[in-house]
This record gives sequence, structure tokens and C-alpha cells, in this order.
Amino acid sequence: MIKMITAAAFLLFIASCKNTASVPSIGRDPIQGVWKLVTGTLIEKKDTVVTDYLKGKSFVKIIYDGHFSFLGHDLNHGKDSAAFYSSGGGTYSLTDSSYTEHLIYCNARNWEGNDFRFSYSVNKDTLVLTGIERIDSIGVNRINIEKYTRLRK
Repeated sequence: MIKMITAAAFLLFIASCKNTASVPSIGRDPIQGVWKLVTGTLIEKKDTVVTDYLKGKSFVKIIYDGHFSFLGHDLNHGKDSAAFYSSGGGTYSLTDSSYTEHLIYCNARNWEGNDFRFSYSVNKDTLVLTGIERIDSIGVNRINIEKYTRLRK
């Protein structure tokens, strides 16, 4: 009798479980994951600035299920002339090799509400984003190339 009750309870439990096919699949796109910025290259007019984010700075981008966020700061706790802090996030769309961010939140508030389209490539644990950042209202018009390494899927 106890075995029958246990079996019935187990079957009832199994039947009440949700179908996992209806749950969004995290990591279904190769771009999804947690990424550490290695280098950032900004090209504006004739000037090129390359920033090594492995020396004195740390910057990560998190991309999952239609949303992204980024966080960056200097490693000296803002106590010298290299003080740096950046954060933001929003939604993204992905088509073929095009990744477009819609920035909803940003510590630089005049960047909010803008879309930024990048071409992207993922090779093993390396993500490269290349695109144009353009915000006419604040005079930003530059090429941005970011190289990331995967921290987590």
C-alpha cells in the first residue's frame, strides 16, 4: 500500500512539472555569456586610442536573453588620475552577424536612448564587436572595436 501511494505521489509530481521547452534557453546564441573586455579601440577622425583593460582597469559585459549590461572601473579605487567608472544596460537584438544594443541605462545619461549596431564574431572564447558610436547631440562619431574573452556561458 505504501509503495502504491509513493508511486502515485511521484507520478503526480512528474505530471505537475513544467515543460522545459517553454522556458527560455540561456546561452542559445553564441554571443550570450559573461565577457571580460581585453582591449578597446576608438577611432575618431584621425586619432586612434587603444585601451588595455587588463592593466589598471576591469570591464565586463553580460549578454543574456535579449538584455545586456556592462560594468567597468579602475583597479585603484578611483584614487588617482586614472579614475574610471562606467555602467549601463538595456536590450539587444541579434541577426546574422549584426548585434544591436538599445542603451536604456547609463551612468553617462546623454548616451541613454540610443542604438548602437555592431558586427560581431565569436571564435572559441573570443568575442569581437566592431561598430560606429554616433550621437549627434553630443558630437560623438567614432568607430569602436572591442575584444572580449569569455568568463562564463
